Amino acid sequence: MDKIVIEGGFPLNGEIAISGAKNSAIKLMAVTLLTDQPIVLKNMPRLRDTRSMGQLLKHMGVEVDHGAGSEMKLHAAKLSGTTAPYDLVRKMRATFNVLGPLLARTGEAKVSLPGGCAIGARPVDLHLKALQALGADIQLDEGYVNAAAKNGLTGAEITFPFVSVGATEHTMLAAVLAKGETVLYNAAREPEIIDLAECLNAMGAKITGAGRSEVHIEGVSSLCGVTHHVVPDRIEAGTYALAAATAGGSVRLTNIRSDHLGALWPLIAQAGAKVSLDETTVLIERGGGRPKPVDVDTMAYPGFPTDLQAQFMAFMCLADGVSIIRENIFENRFMHCPELSRMGADITVTGREAIVRGVKEFRAAPVMATDLRASASLINAGLAARGETHIGRVYHLDRGFEHIEVKLGQCGARIRREAE
Repeated sequence: MDKIVIEGGFPLNGEIAISGAKNSAIKLMAVTLLTDQPIVLKNMPRLRDTRSMGQLLKHMGVEVDHGAGSEMKLHAAKLSGTTAPYDLVRKMRATFNVLGPLLARTGEAKVSLPGGCAIGARPVDLHLKALQALGADIQLDEGYVNAAAKNGLTGAEITFPFVSVGATEHTMLAAVLAKGETVLYNAAREPEIIDLAECLNAMGAKITGAGRSEVHIEGVSSLCGVTHHVVPDRIEAGTYALAAATAGGSVRLTNIRSDHLGALWPLIAQAGAKVSLDETTVLIERGGGRPKPVDVDTMAYPGFPTDLQAQFMAFMCLADGVSIIRENIFENRFMHCPELSRMGADITVTGREAIVRGVKEFRAAPVMATDLRASASLINAGLAARGETHIGRVYHLDRGFEHIEVKLGQCGARIRREAE
C-alpha cells in the first residue's frame, strides 16, 4: 500500500492540464452495453475507478482497450453474461449503473448491491423505483438485485423525491431503449449528465432537457457506435485551484470548462485570491497574508459541489477568522475533520455544520485518507503545512485523481509517493 509524502511550505507555480471527468467517464463506459457497435471515448482519465469498471465490463464479454494514452475503445458485440458479481461491484458504487443498460438491451440482469466511499448511506432505492416505473420486475436476494423486463422497458413519468445524480443518469441509460416517452421530473442538472446525454444522442438517442430539472427521453429501437470526448473534470479543476489558493503561488489550469465551477470562483476571490478566467483556462494567484473567512453551503448543481467541500475547508482552516461550512448532500462527509485537526486545524462539527476557526499555519503530521475527496483535502493541507506530512491509505486518492503527485510536482510541490 502506498502513501503520499509532502514537504510543505512552498508555493505552487506552473500549469496543470485537467483530465477527463471521473464522474462522467464511468457512466459513459456503461453506454457500451446499449449497443453492439464500437464506442471510442477520448480524454479518458486513467484511474482506479475506470480500471474497475473496465474489469466489470470485461467480465460480461465487453472488449476494453485503454491503450497507452487517453483514448479508450469498448465493444460489446456480444455479451457473455448479464451478472455483475459482488467482488467487482463492491469496489466502486458507480458500477451499479450497468443494471439499467443490461435490462434495456437483454431484458434481464443480476447486479450486486454497490460499495464505494463511506460518506453516507446513499441508498439505491431511487434507481430501483425508477426501473420499476419503466416496467422492470425487481427482486432482492442475498445482496443482489435480480431484474427482468422480458417484454422490454416502457416509458413512464418519474418524479424523483430529491435530486439524485446517480438515479438521473441510471434512468437515462435505461430509458433510451424503452418503448415510448419517459419524462424525468426533479432531475439532477450536473454537467456530467449533459455529457452523458450528448454521447447518447450522438448514438441515436432522443434526449431533450438534459441539464434542466425536466428531461424528456423518447425511446428508440437501437443505438449505433460513437466517438465521444469526455468533459473535463470540474472537481479535479476545483481541487487544484484550491491547492493553489491554500499553498499560495500562481497556477494556471488548462483544458477546463470554467463555467462548470461558477459557484467556486467567487468564493475563492472573496477569500482574497485572484481568479482570472476564460472559457478553457483559469489562473489562480495568491500571495502573502492569510485568506479571509468565507461561509459555504453545499448544494446540488449549480450550487457549491459537495465534492469540493473538504478541499475548501482545508483552505478555510488558514483563514483569519471563522467560517461555517454546511454539508447538505451527504450526512457523513466530515470524516476529514479529525485528520485536519491532527495538522493543527480548529474545527468543531455539529451535525451537518462545521465551524472552522482559522489558524496561522498547518503543522505536518501523519494522517489517513478516509475517502476520495478527503484525500485531496489532506494533500492541499500538506502543501501548506510546516514540515513533512505523510498521508496513508491513498488508494482512495487513486480512484479519482490521475497522477496527482506528478501534476503538483510540475508546479514545484515537494511531493512523492512511497510504499508504506
